[in-house]
Amino acid sequence: MNMDTLAELNKKGYLEESIDPTLDLFAEIEKLKKEKNAIVLAHYYQEPDIQDIADYIGDSLGLSQEAAKTEADVIVFAGVHFMAETAKILSPEKTVLLPDLKAGCSLADSCPPHLFRKFKEKYPDHLVITYVNCTAELKALSDIVCTSTNAVQIVESLPKDQKIIFGPDKNLGAWVAKKTGRDLVLWNGACMVHEIFSREKITKLKERHPNAKFIAHPECEESVLQMADYIGSTTGLLKYSIQNEAQEFIVATESGIIHQMEKANPNKTFIPAPPNNSCACNDCPYMKRNTLEKLYLCIKNGLPEVNVPADIIVRARKPIERMLEISAGLGL
Repeated sequence: MNMDTLAELNKKGYLEESIDPTLDLFAEIEKLKKEKNAIVLAHYYQEPDIQDIADYIGDSLGLSQEAAKTEADVIVFAGVHFMAETAKILSPEKTVLLPDLKAGCSLADSCPPHLFRKFKEKYPDHLVITYVNCTAELKALSDIVCTSTNAVQIVESLPKDQKIIFGPDKNLGAWVAKKTGRDLVLWNGACMVHEIFSREKITKLKERHPNAKFIAHPECEESVLQMADYIGSTTGLLKYSIQNEAQEFIVATESGIIHQMEKANPNKTFIPAPPNNSCACNDCPYMKRNTLEKLYLCIKNGLPEVNVPADIIVRARKPIERMLEISAGLGL
């Protein structure tokens, strides 16, 4: 590898520096945040250490709202690439950093924009609603963006005769269609984490824990959602676990949310729903690419930085702002 290649890789943030193992990363990150007027936004699916050092923890809607209003000069997004893109779209004048540029999303990957554009052309009289878990370019092809927190309410806010394309998540779209009674045209995309829960294993787990509440994210398949006592976004699942009197919960979403559930409910038991593989729980390999060490180096070096083309920012910002306006009007 020549030095030019090495320098380019370092510029892109693909190479990691060695870190003194005696360094107190929590203290160093706090110091760097003050020095650089940086804010750390973390999704619920991040590892516990990152959640604990973050200035704000939330789901896609909450993170979008926080990114839109922050006065920090630097937004460090501990999440996946589309989330950092959303922050850049809402705050183009700010520096947006992502601890690992390879932190992508299987759902976003399942909907290539050039194919979705052709799909959209088949339904010229349809409004396009896209789930926030998609690329900036796909958002730019949309009329409204939604999250799992507000998807039902956004669809219900539109006239009943309005025809709608919903993408890219077919499972979330099917759940929204069922909840609203609307006939949605669905793109055939899905999240690999939420697609592999095993109905058979969950049934056996429920038999061993008859008093446990089974709660699930609407990105799960219909066969899993049919078993759920409660279906909701990550924030919705967290609130339900706090407000419900049950002492045990089987949780069908990425296991990172359990950290917040346990912090909020120290006397309750949370069991990750088993996937249809040999793992004990369901982790998103993309979310877990971010580590405390990478977060420290990211703030220290100001890399990797996430940028979005100016024309995409202009077009993608409109459907996101429309989502935020509708959500604010509905009190979400």
